[in-house]
Amino acid sequence: MLNHGYAYNSKVKITSDGQTLLLHLVEQFDHSNLEAWRQNLNRGEVTLDGATANGSEFLSTGQILVWSRPPWVEPATPRHFQIVFEDEHLLVVNKPSGLPTIPGGGYMENTLLRLVQRQIPSANPVHRLGRATSGLVLFAKTSLAARNIFKMWNTTAVQKIYRALSQGIAERDEYEIITPIGLVPHPLLGSVWAANPAGKRSRSTATVISRGLDATTFSVSLSSGRPHQIRIHLASIGHPLAGDPLYGFAGLPLEHLPGLPGDGGYFLHAQYLRFVHPILGARVSVEAALPGEWPD
Repeated sequence: MLNHGYAYNSKVKITSDGQTLLLHLVEQFDHSNLEAWRQNLNRGEVTLDGATANGSEFLSTGQILVWSRPPWVEPATPRHFQIVFEDEHLLVVNKPSGLPTIPGGGYMENTLLRLVQRQIPSANPVHRLGRATSGLVLFAKTSLAARNIFKMWNTTAVQKIYRALSQGIAERDEYEIITPIGLVPHPLLGSVWAANPAGKRSRSTATVISRGLDATTFSVSLSSGRPHQIRIHLASIGHPLAGDPLYGFAGLPLEHLPGLPGDGGYFLHAQYLRFVHPILGARVSVEAALPGEWPD
């Protein structure tokens, strides 16, 4: 089934000043090649400052570029979620692996946000999980609840605990991981979040739950919220998630990817969420049972 299409908006940066629009589109949005962008332009899908563009225009800093992508058939995703907590201010749901939290990367309607808002239009996620990550996602139903929970999200008032299956046998029972996370260049992806000494400070605590045949199951508690933090942090101590298509040892991206960065194949589950209610002040504690496909 076709979705409703989407208008992608961007502002021309100084680094593209004087560049032709066609070249800019190819370099900045490399999901499509030169010929594909020519076709998009010929169909009148691209505007520059509100005027239909043909690609030969020379860009100036600050111009508004819009690509109105026509409706497309999205990849299939799970269509279910479980409500584990709800009141007039908040909603917590258990997201299945394979369902994106918010639109992006070719997904617009097949997302948790769209599914939830069909039932509760005012709900908006406070955070997000990766498409392949399962577990708890917190939504705010009001702007006041959202503002208050954002203020406390990376403080001791909120505890986020994940279950992760990693490669290798952990030597220690607990690890305090403070590997900084930032963007690094990648030959295929342009740039990607990874371990980076110049990145932002990050902190995770990984505790061993069990050890198996060349694998370790960790409980991981987050004290910060960087992109792909658990995947990067466990990889940085020599224990990448089993089956991770993007991150290898040392927390750096694999140069030759076995699949797309958003692909599944790994086991990461947001299992526990404990927080101070942003309106009522009471302690809230919720749990999402491990998915049935989780290994014993």
